[in-house]
Amino acid sequence: MNKNDLFELTITDMGTDGEGIGHYDGMTFFVKDALIGDVITARALKLKKNYGYARVEEIKSPSTFRVEAECPLHRSCGGCQIQALSYDKQLEFKNEKVRNNIIRIGGFDHEFIDSVMQPVVGMDKPYRYRNKAQFPVGKDKNGNLVTGFYASRTHSIIPVTDCLLGVKENEKILDIVKSWMGENHIEPYKEETHKGLVRHVLIRFGFTSKEIMVCLIINGKSLPASDSLCEKLSEIPGMTSVSYNVNTEKTNVILGKRTECIWGQPYISDTIHLRTYPDFKETGLGIEYQISPQSFYQVNPEQTEKLYSTALEFAGLTGKESVWDLYCGIGTISLFLSQKAKQVYGVEIVPQAIEDAKNNARLNGITNAEFFVGKAEEVLPEFYANAAGDAGTDMISADGNNGEDAKMCRDGRNRDMLRPDVIVVDPPRKGCDERCLDTMLKMEPDRIVYVSCDSATLARDLKILCQGGYEIRKIQVFDQFAHSVHVETVVLLSQRKADDYLEVEIDLDELDATSAETKATYEEIKKYVAEHNDGMKVSNLYIAQVKKKYGVELGENFNLPKSENTRQPQCPKKKEDAIVEALRFFQMIE
Repeated sequence: MNKNDLFELTITDMGTDGEGIGHYDGMTFFVKDALIGDVITARALKLKKNYGYARVEEIKSPSTFRVEAECPLHRSCGGCQIQALSYDKQLEFKNEKVRNNIIRIGGFDHEFIDSVMQPVVGMDKPYRYRNKAQFPVGKDKNGNLVTGFYASRTHSIIPVTDCLLGVKENEKILDIVKSWMGENHIEPYKEETHKGLVRHVLIRFGFTSKEIMVCLIINGKSLPASDSLCEKLSEIPGMTSVSYNVNTEKTNVILGKRTECIWGQPYISDTIHLRTYPDFKETGLGIEYQISPQSFYQVNPEQTEKLYSTALEFAGLTGKESVWDLYCGIGTISLFLSQKAKQVYGVEIVPQAIEDAKNNARLNGITNAEFFVGKAEEVLPEFYANAAGDAGTDMISADGNNGEDAKMCRDGRNRDMLRPDVIVVDPPRKGCDERCLDTMLKMEPDRIVYVSCDSATLARDLKILCQGGYEIRKIQVFDQFAHSVHVETVVLLSQRKADDYLEVEIDLDELDATSAETKATYEEIKKYVAEHNDGMKVSNLYIAQVKKKYGVELGENFNLPKSENTRQPQCPKKKEDAIVEALRFFQMIE
């Protein structure tokens, strides 16, 4: 086969980016815009030794899963890779994507994963669901102003004013902005020359409040003729905030550091409602959030309510628990958790996000949520190292600085932070840093709730956590981004319980009743350690390690790692001493 050759190809599978996969003449071909079940005439584009890339020249026999796409631009625009796939099949594809990554990358048994995966949660209406849009501004080849989205893997703008994933109000706003730019001779930004003023138009819409925010991202320090722009935008029902954001850098990052509100207030409000799990019925309860142009806020409010309600359910809170929320953003999940937790501690690297989180806590009258500035992979290990040391050590303060105001003694509050009941983690696509995972394992929470936007890094991190003494209990997949290949997942992990894996047959005739009375269960050992060591928590894994070290029989079915080289936390000396004391008390060792 040579480049540009035509050949017939049957698509038998789909890749993680939504591309069709077929096999021809001993080679695997990846084909954009081809769907599983399609029979196509393909043109070879790039050939490697065992695989190649091709494009669709003709669909000879369409897949039974192929539907008429609602948007005529779905193939050229980079946002809707699988819009031509029926929605039921989209959900199946995303569920399989998560499942396969966890099995392949995480190394988990497929039967076990099938047993803990819950039915995928899809959308009732997979269009008009986005509450945020960022439109680049430019000119077409004829010199006309255009707004839209970048074509896939390019910075060429596909003209779009009414994206079917966004709200209808976007179209009117973009028309006003383009008209205003034309009337005032304001040029769009050009990447090639680093000249021109308007780079992007950011629009946010509150699905509950119906409030609208418009922010122009500009390559300059001020916005000329802003009064006339504000006058026109203010006529749109629901318009609440108009601002500009300064970004004069040669960068692909959209937002700069400084934002100036020029009309209305610098934020809009919206509410995320609490729902029941797993039927997701409304409860009448919710948390109100103030959202600025730079706030991280989930773009799909309906699915977000389901996702956050699931995270809260998985956390298993009763009102007595302490919780760490890592990568907390503006406190969206933290404040949800605070409704049923004793205390929540949130960590986020963006200072403005932490200020937003504090404001949102005050807005909702929440007093049991505390927030810290910094990288989760730095704040958590540093806090743990300090808090686990001698009394009176410093911890990171809420403003990111160490000081006398942040000094804490080893009191009950500090122990709650050091030994939380639950850790919730919602990292970026790169997943959790290794230091962060190591510290989570050392803190030994009863439960970990992992919220993921990338199933590949999720699988990698699950492998580490499970090698460290945890077990997956539930996996719940959510379609947050209909018609795209992106997917969100919530996973519940809990400490591996030794007693769950003990299968013991006892011959009563051979039983030494006297010795049996002196044997303690894992829970009894934990209770003894806590009562005699100022509330110290020890895991089943640590107890098993100490028992094994001192020659105490574990039982054939205790689920220790199969390899001695398997990554797992080792019992600290202080905890080992406490466990040894308990074993001696129960006369299990000399």
